[in-house]
Amino acid sequence: MTGPGPALRTRGDKGSRATYYPSMDRSSPSAAESAAEVTAALAPRVDEMAADIYRLIVQEIPHLHNDKRMLTLLDASVAENVATVLHILQHGIDLEKVHAPAAAEEYARRLAQRGVPVAALLRAYRIGSARFEDWCLQELGRRSDDAAVISAAGLRIARILAAYIDQVSEEVVSAYESEKENWLRNQSVARAARIRTLLKGEQVDVSSSEAILGYRLRQHHLGVVTWITEASPGGDALGLLERATAEMAAEGHCDGRPMFVPQDEFCAWAWIPLGAQRDIDLPAIGGTGGDRIRFAFGEPAPGVAGFRRTHQQALNAQAVALAAGPAGQIATSFGQVAPLALMSGSIELLQAWVVETLGALADDDDHNARLRDTLRIFLQENGSYKSTAERLLLHKNTVQYRVRKAEESLRHPITQDRLHVELALLASQWLGTAVLRPADEPKASLPRSHE
Repeated sequence: MTGPGPALRTRGDKGSRATYYPSMDRSSPSAAESAAEVTAALAPRVDEMAADIYRLIVQEIPHLHNDKRMLTLLDASVAENVATVLHILQHGIDLEKVHAPAAAEEYARRLAQRGVPVAALLRAYRIGSARFEDWCLQELGRRSDDAAVISAAGLRIARILAAYIDQVSEEVVSAYESEKENWLRNQSVARAARIRTLLKGEQVDVSSSEAILGYRLRQHHLGVVTWITEASPGGDALGLLERATAEMAAEGHCDGRPMFVPQDEFCAWAWIPLGAQRDIDLPAIGGTGGDRIRFAFGEPAPGVAGFRRTHQQALNAQAVALAAGPAGQIATSFGQVAPLALMSGSIELLQAWVVETLGALADDDDHNARLRDTLRIFLQENGSYKSTAERLLLHKNTVQYRVRKAEESLRHPITQDRLHVELALLASQWLGTAVLRPADEPKASLPRSHE
């Protein structure tokens, strides 16, 4: 036996009626003597009773099919509970002096550590108490054919058994909840400490690290940083981030559940397990949380070194996304912004450089935005007007006109300082207003290298 039995309580609480033979009170000496005689007769069979109850619990509750050590502890818990109830009934022991057996409390703590629901523990007590009562009633029937005696003694056994189950279940549930809280706190601290060690590049035992983290390090990983841009009052921001990360990973067919590590109430780090895959097709970001959630990704990388590298890349990608401000994109990948991530130590210096490089093309208005986008695609297509027109769904003459106007804004041919121009266009694409010149700002306020 291991938790409370509400079904028995309805038959044995003080407020219920003696439905069989009210002529014999269940608390009378005859009822108490009969109950004591029955349990005395069952005492030599305590091992048999405990084994029977244990088998039934294991059969009925799949949650309790744990490793051999857990089953051994369950067996001990059942045996101690059965022996204790038999002693209480046989010797009239005051329940106020009785506490949950040591094995029962320890079993509850172990279940908490393994994340087994407390409902499984309580159901085990209900199953155990019902089977214990069956044993007692069968023994009563063998020892007497007096219906009044059987009724009164049976009700006494049920009442005392229910009271015992109530009292003991409160103690084991308290042990369970306390251990669950401590275990989660200690586990969280241990995980955070091990992650810090891994990220510092210190030597670690990979197997023990995997056990602590609940995550395989010997595989490919994708580092993720996720955060909320606008928190709702009283909302569960971290829960929202965790669900969004899990949904994204599931849609990308990753090799298991991501490891999610909160950093504060609005930001978290995560690692998406890729197994042997060297890449992942991430779905369109949106869904849970909508536009409030942002993601920054590293590049897939293998092993412990890859675990560290992809995370650092995700942090660098986040730096670019944060520099872009509220107008930034929902998802930022390191592979898309690597040059910017390495350049964006000072956003002020980067802005000055972008304006100097692009000239009037850096003005933050719709006209120059169209010119920048066209020129960026034109350079990506190796100067092909036709390919650029196809990508932008424009007429070839329109592309030619825009490229010519872009060159006029640059004040030099696009082939001159091409690398600088491409990087500046990349910065304007991802960082937007953070590196562009406000449309109403005087043109002489920032240096222009090609005047």
